Amino acid sequence: MLPAHRRPRRQFPEGQGKGGTISPVKVSDYRVNQAIRAPQVRLIGPNGENFGIVSREEALRRAQEADLDLVEVAPTAKPPVCRILDFGKFIYERQREERERQRSSRRTRTEVKELRLRPKTADRDRAIKVKRARGWLEKGMKVKIRVQFRGREITYPEVVLEDLKEIAQELADVATVEKPPLLEGRSMIMILAPQRGRGR
Repeated sequence: MLPAHRRPRRQFPEGQGKGGTISPVKVSDYRVNQAIRAPQVRLIGPNGENFGIVSREEALRRAQEADLDLVEVAPTAKPPVCRILDFGKFIYERQREERERQRSSRRTRTEVKELRLRPKTADRDRAIKVKRARGWLEKGMKVKIRVQFRGREITYPEVVLEDLKEIAQELADVATVEKPPLLEGRSMIMILAPQRGRGR
């Protein structure tokens, strides 16, 4: 067994990384040191050296001599692949990479904001809402503009259609029409997307 001070460091609660951030990478995903059961392993050294297939005992000995841990990184290989490394640092780096991937995924997922209008929205209120839409588009968000009809208002959809076309023209410097005005039930909807190169 390796010295106690070489036991895996930074072992956070399962599924939890530094600062309490949830991550799929867990300490329990790996067999380490004495938990490795395969009688033979393919051993990779701390600097990427390939020691070939060695016995479990030799692999543990080499890890102990290097004052590091023996970690089974490819358990399904025949024989399993083990690396000599600092397991605490290894888990920390994997969790940090996973958090970065999650942040990157959230950044690339375009947020959609919705703007609601009425066929008889006052010019001043309309201008305020169009300004709000411009701000969202400049931040890289999409904008769904929904005009809700009430009563007999729906019998004059061409008025709303022209109004939405005017809004699209007002925002043409920051947006493109992703979905042209379309009547859906008692609403007419248009979706604007930020122009390429804009936003975060």
